Amino acid sequence: MVRIVPIRVDDWTAIGVEVLLPKTTLVAIAAGGGYIMCGALDVGLLNDKLRDRQIIAGRAVGVRNFEQLLDAPLESVTEAAAAMGINVGMSGKEAVRLLAGSAS
Repeated sequence: MVRIVPIRVDDWTAIGVEVLLPKTTLVAIAAGGGYIMCGALDVGLLNDKLRDRQIIAGRAVGVRNFEQLLDAPLESVTEAAAAMGINVGMSGKEAVRLLAGSAS
């Protein structure tokens, strides 16, 4: 099952995507020109093989829902995300704020 829901962060509405799979749930929140996601995100692949796309993304591990994703510290971020100020250790909510600001 796939669920798409609005996620409010301050005055911005991001898009939450949840995918229920056997034995796991994928969660991601997209805002502006990027997204944050659960541990299934392969940041190394985005930085290496897809470098030319300049994907803005961050990964938080051990999260199972949107609230946890917003609260968790980012474990890794793409080079493009780091270039816009999204850093390892930053909460998912802080990252979404920066992503939302980039859409203005």
